[in-house]
Order: sequence, then C-alpha cells, then structure tokens
Amino acid sequence: MHEQLVQKIKTYFSSKGFEKAVIGLSGGLDSSVVCFLLVEALGKENVLAYSLPYYEEDSDVQAVVSATGVTLETFSIKCHVDRLCDELSILDKVDKGNIMARTRMTMLYYFARKHGALVVGTGNKTEWLLGYFTKHGDIACDVLPIGSLYKTQVKSLACELGVPEHVIEKSPTASFWVGQTDEQELGFSYTEIDARLKSGGNGLKARMNETEHKRKGSDVL
Repeated sequence: MHEQLVQKIKTYFSSKGFEKAVIGLSGGLDSSVVCFLLVEALGKENVLAYSLPYYEEDSDVQAVVSATGVTLETFSIKCHVDRLCDELSILDKVDKGNIMARTRMTMLYYFARKHGALVVGTGNKTEWLLGYFTKHGDIACDVLPIGSLYKTQVKSLACELGVPEHVIEKSPTASFWVGQTDEQELGFSYTEIDARLKSGGNGLKARMNETEHKRKGSDVL
C-alpha cells in the first residue's frame, strides 16, 4: 500500500505537469501521513507545508517538519475568521468551524498559485463516506492521496511510514473548538465506524444519506 500510494502520487503530478505540492499541516494523523508520502514521492524540496491554526499551533507540527525536512510557514487564521464571524453575527461553533476550514483552503490555493503547485488534501475514506468534512473547505483540493483509505488503515500506514508515535496515538480532532474530538462528535470510535462501513454501514446510513450532497459536484440544470 505504501509503495503504491507513492507511485500514484508521482504519476499524478507528472501527468498534470506539476512538481510542487502545497499541504495544510495540522499535526494530526491524516495531514502527517500525507506529508510523509509527498516527501517520498516528490522530494522534501517540493513539499510546501503550511500551518494555519486558529488556536495555538499543535506542537506535533514541528515534530513532523523535523522528521520530513519540509519547508513550513505558519499563519494564524484567527483575525480573519473572527472578523468574518463578527460581520455575519456567526455564533454557532460548527458554522465558525466551517469558516475556519474554508479560510484555510482559500489561503492554500493562494500559496499554490504563487508557487506553481497543486493543493493536496488530507481527507480519508471514512470522513468522505460520513460527510465528516466541510463542503468547499478541507475537502476542496486537487488530489486526495489517502482518500481510498479508511481511518484505521491510515493509522496502520502511519506506523509503516515512521510518523511520530504521539501523532499516531492522540485523539483525532478538527480543532473547531477547544476539547473537540472526532470520535466524541461522531458517537463511535473509528475502529467501530470502519467496521460498520465495511459491512454495509449499519447504523450510519442515515448520516451517509444526509451528507450525500457533500460528495457530489455542482449540479448543472
């Protein structure tokens, strides 16, 4: 799986005529795994990582940078998000979180154009099937290298790649608000979710149906 993904990345970038990749690096499992894969496929000099925190930068961002040797720039999105939320009187924490995700992707696409790069997403198959992402936010990208992998598979791949252990073992979170975790919000552990998805989606079909619109492109009438 590891070698196949690396080769797919190489082939994809070559077919599109690009050498450089832009990635949002949060210090979480998915973005860390994708960063490791990109470095192996494209070389560390061609991977431009951006940490775009609303709160404090996750200390694991630096751990991944040290392990991979990628170039990192950090920009806080707090003032931009707060200003927009104030202008629109946004109080709901999920709405605010979606603004965070879309702000990050707006910035990543600016950096990609600036450097002649492609934006690489970090979403996985579990999130995709559940619609656990922000529409036109974190899922808005040119390519999803781990989009065919369930979360539990991503965790296994992380061990194979040598991702720092603390990144692998900590609770996944979108960091939309302090104390948020994916599994608490979803109501199941990723181990249980993946098992259910692989066996037909028992107990998850309602959510999958409700979020179907997030997995589709724009309808042309």
